[in-house]
Amino acid sequence: MSIHMAEPKENLQMEKIVSLCKRRGFVFQSSEIYGGINGFWDYGPLGAELKRNVKELWWNAIVRRREDVAGLEATIIMSPAIWKASGHVDTFSDPMCSCKACKKLIREDQWWPMMCEQPWVQSLAAIVAPGTNELRGEELLKWAKTKGKSFAPNLALVKNPEVTLSWMAEDVAKGKYPANAEEYYSYLATEQRGVTGLVKPCPHCGGELTEPRPFNLMFKTHTGPIESEENIAYLRPETAQAIFAQFKNVLETSRQKVPFGIGQIGKAFRNEITPRNYTFRSREFEQMELEFFIKPDEAIEAIHGSVATVSEAGHPGEPQPNWGWQAWHQYWVEERVRFYEGIGLSRETLGFHRQTAEELAHYARACVDILFKFPFSKRDENGELKGEELEGIAARSDFDLSQHQRFSGKPMSVFDDELRNAWNKLPKEKQDDLWRRYYENRKRYLEKSGVEAEPAQKQATEDANGLAKGNYIPHVIEPSAGVDRLILALITNAYSETVKTDDKGKNETIYLMKFHPRVAPIKVGVLPLLKNKPDLVKKALEVRDLLRPWMNVYYDDGGSIGKRYARQDEAGTPFCVTIDFDTLGEKTELLDTVTLRYRDDGQQERLKISELRDWLLARIR
Repeated sequence: MSIHMAEPKENLQMEKIVSLCKRRGFVFQSSEIYGGINGFWDYGPLGAELKRNVKELWWNAIVRRREDVAGLEATIIMSPAIWKASGHVDTFSDPMCSCKACKKLIREDQWWPMMCEQPWVQSLAAIVAPGTNELRGEELLKWAKTKGKSFAPNLALVKNPEVTLSWMAEDVAKGKYPANAEEYYSYLATEQRGVTGLVKPCPHCGGELTEPRPFNLMFKTHTGPIESEENIAYLRPETAQAIFAQFKNVLETSRQKVPFGIGQIGKAFRNEITPRNYTFRSREFEQMELEFFIKPDEAIEAIHGSVATVSEAGHPGEPQPNWGWQAWHQYWVEERVRFYEGIGLSRETLGFHRQTAEELAHYARACVDILFKFPFSKRDENGELKGEELEGIAARSDFDLSQHQRFSGKPMSVFDDELRNAWNKLPKEKQDDLWRRYYENRKRYLEKSGVEAEPAQKQATEDANGLAKGNYIPHVIEPSAGVDRLILALITNAYSETVKTDDKGKNETIYLMKFHPRVAPIKVGVLPLLKNKPDLVKKALEVRDLLRPWMNVYYDDGGSIGKRYARQDEAGTPFCVTIDFDTLGEKTELLDTVTLRYRDDGQQERLKISELRDWLLARIR
């Protein structure tokens, strides 16, 4: 049996993107002058503008341009009871292993990806990869006594190579071979298999990892002057729970009726043990979340006679009164895809994963993840990038509001006069059917939440009786997107490079950031042809001041016009305006016109200054 492991290679494209992000001021390592802090990133001048543009576009699309969505901005620290109700205190954890030698923590599900990135694993790849039923003991012994000592000092093969190689040779003689590359490295990490069994090696030093145990990802802090158990609080790991906790207040003050949504953009914090892939998995990040509250299907059926269903392919169109959770879920999947297309991420760059029944949370009815194909994404069996999650759109039933009602003792139900009137007109058998279905759903939720059978039946009966009187706890569709992941996707998607050869045969790499004009950090560069001509400079400053109240403008008069164009190309500026001598009337017919240059193809045209603002606004909004 042969053992195959593709030799891990550094992702050169990501390295170039990371380099450009620092050089051009998109992203900096947090606390860099003190050696940095892992999992935290700062956005520089261009990154801050890009991020602000994205959040503003989301807020406009989700909140301001819709009649059925209201906004919220909640605190980062909330009552710890909220996180008890949501399940984060008890279940928000990852299985973690710790190294018995270097004491570092490793997420169990990230062990192999981390292994593939390590220098000691890469240095062994040439020996391990061929593996045609051979031990190759001499090569392993040589590695253990040379590179192994510095790369993986705590690996069993390095500490006591003769013992490890001895039992491995016995296995080979019996026809036993590692099943795959992962198991091969466990062989190398095991000193005496008969005593310990196979051992997983630490990616950092090769030492033995412990069995996995739960590790809660919430950052813990204290409120007030005394650090005590009574004063424990948490930095929120998501923004959604504040929306659920404030549901009734927003419903009443915004004068909304179900169906309606509450949108929020805000910081969240997760104590990721192994933050990785640049800004994709960080410890401090921002979310753009919408909780869209809908009537339960039983209420829809009582009012309209039936519940509409729609195809899971394509946009279902404008919302209809008889939509149930399935139609609303498909609607929001397609609405979110339209948003991504509107900021430059085509469907070809995206992927979609519909979670299986085994993957879904126990309370969820469906969840579709929208993916982006990053350079560091895993590949499928055909070598194609599979993508990493940008956003999840989940149908979360009535779980969240129900949990907060149960833990707080405060009602989260709504009264629907249309439902009460419709119910009274239904035949008795239809009433009984809807009552029974609602009862079963409520009882199932309660029992899965840990409520004993008898009180669960009693509460479910009360809830079903409430439905007959026009009361229900709304269900929710949740589109939840990561701002930082989206920023990285936009940067990755925009990145482009070409090599140009000059007349002397010298090659030069040209970098271009092809941001959609709606998200581009700088909308237009204003450039006087020459900075030592006062009339050109004066007119250029007038153009800058004309545009500045409406968009982000960058004025640049340093260096040749070609170098200035190149700088704006690297920053992703979609348009440049050059004030030249024709602007001043050297050619009478061109007086008060400017040269407008397009970033992506370098094409140029003349445009009147009086038309410039409206022309640009039509393309950047």
